[in-house]
Amino acid sequence: MKVAKFGGSSLADGQQLQRVYDIVRADDDRQVVVVSAPGKRFDDDIKITDLMIDYANAVILDNDPSEVVAAIKARYQAIADHFGLPADDMDDINAQIDHLARHHYRTFDYLYAAFAAHGEFLNAQLVAKVFNFLGTPARFVDPKELGFLVDDNPRAATLLEESYKEMAKFELTVGERLIVPGFFGYTERGDIATFSRGGSDITGAILARGLSADLYENFTDVSAIYAVNPKIIPHPAAITEMTYDEMRELSYAGFAVFHDEAIIPAIEGRVRINIKNTNRPEDPGTMIVPASELKNIRPVTGIANSDRFAAIYLHHYLLNKEVGFTLRILEILKRYQVSYEHMPSGIDDLTIIIDKTLVNQEQVDAVLRDIQDTIKPDVLNWIPSYTIIMVVGEGMRDRVGALTDIVTPLKENGISLQMVNQGASEISIMLGVKPKDSDLAVKAIYQNIFE
Repeated sequence: MKVAKFGGSSLADGQQLQRVYDIVRADDDRQVVVVSAPGKRFDDDIKITDLMIDYANAVILDNDPSEVVAAIKARYQAIADHFGLPADDMDDINAQIDHLARHHYRTFDYLYAAFAAHGEFLNAQLVAKVFNFLGTPARFVDPKELGFLVDDNPRAATLLEESYKEMAKFELTVGERLIVPGFFGYTERGDIATFSRGGSDITGAILARGLSADLYENFTDVSAIYAVNPKIIPHPAAITEMTYDEMRELSYAGFAVFHDEAIIPAIEGRVRINIKNTNRPEDPGTMIVPASELKNIRPVTGIANSDRFAAIYLHHYLLNKEVGFTLRILEILKRYQVSYEHMPSGIDDLTIIIDKTLVNQEQVDAVLRDIQDTIKPDVLNWIPSYTIIMVVGEGMRDRVGALTDIVTPLKENGISLQMVNQGASEISIMLGVKPKDSDLAVKAIYQNIFE
């Protein structure tokens, strides 16, 4: 059995949904289909999820939502019209869109979650209607039916472990496709809570593990995962096969093809993942497998960069001699609910790298004040923009000269390094550079290793 997940670009309109239908019909093993909300049809288009958030904002601010409601209904209706669905097939979907504004929500965060999740929730219902209309038996399955329980975090939920026991009890019917909305689950109190944005990948991976799938197919708009961002290097090398750990490291550092949290359920269930192209389903795509199944080990599999980081730099003489120094830093971060990504240090220097998307300026200011008052460093600086480059490959384990191949081209291009750190896994080397040097650094490393 296969779980097949289709992203927003794969479901943006009726023509794309026809491709999805043909892909699912072509393989009887594709029994579980996870769908995202319809994405952009063209560059200036608006995703359904963004329209749903606009709808939520209108309700919260007590503004007239009729214009955005009409736009949401029109998007779903256009898909229905493409297939010639009977007019009354849309009545219940339109009624649910209207009901969103009348429902009572515990908090504004739960309101946002419910509205955002309905992009997927409604689309899964519509996809099931289309499949049945075209002659393929399909059933819409609410995640609640699967026992899909998440914690009480409305907009960044985590699946509760006991959910897997409930999913294992779910029986599949031969010849019937299950159409499941991605992106959300239910709290124990029955509220909708969403994963982080792009969380349909997470739903697909959870179902692949929970239903003991043989393969998790993740359909998107590219034919493979590439060794580097194609916006930096035109026509880069395609990755035909990579390990779970390589994918997780690269996703974390900027590879947007696959959600970095989605790899974890697949690892736990040892489910292989195939990244494929909805528009070119015949292409083999990229296989993500356990390290023990990797056939070809290369020195470097991929290079990723991300500028979503910032850093706190402090200089304090003899900090390496001060017992408990790092503990005091960690206690300050905990006090203000700030998580750190990395903390490279020297004998007198310490850099705390932070994901900017996870903190606000008030938290940052509070942490800096507390460090100044408690630690009394000789120098304390906030670096608002910090770029991390990850060079990743299973072949880097115990390989002599791996760092030289990476650092030498940077020196030749006059790029200074702010930080170098080899991960404990030994399959990645992390570099810190100034944002202005980021793309040039990636290009220099790629050309030295791949070309």
